[in-house]
Amino acid sequence: MDDFTLARIVHVVAVLMWIGGVGFVTLVVIPAIRRLHSPGERLAAFHAIEGRFSPQARLWVALAGASGLWMTWRGEMWQRFSDPAFWWMHAMLAVWLVFAAMLFVIEPLFLHRRMATSPQAERDFDRLGRIHYLLLAVALVAVIGAVGGAHGMF
Repeated sequence: MDDFTLARIVHVVAVLMWIGGVGFVTLVVIPAIRRLHSPGERLAAFHAIEGRFSPQARLWVALAGASGLWMTWRGEMWQRFSDPAFWWMHAMLAVWLVFAAMLFVIEPLFLHRRMATSPQAERDFDRLGRIHYLLLAVALVAVIGAVGGAHGMF
């Protein structure tokens, strides 16, 4: 097996676990918390669950980024970023940048502290749910574009 194939395997598994986790949190965990907890308890319940998922999400996002960078470098695909026909490359990178910023910078440095002392926990939980739906939708567009684009659909 060559290094490019190994990088593609790592990339696909990392994206599967990362976006699959986002889907699970968005479509299962958040609605369950909404159904099982009072509005004032929802944010704390979310953070209790999310605290176990965050390290895994960071690992998968880091592996997706490293393997994507490796494939782009190794396959000499930098020129794709200047071609609008490869919009899905831009979409993958944009989604990765948003999640990397959230997981490695915004959440640990700002968001967790702010939400822990939030006087508007109910509003923050509702906003968190909407953001998760938006991020999942954008991530799914990127995944559909990447798979279709990699196989000549676009």
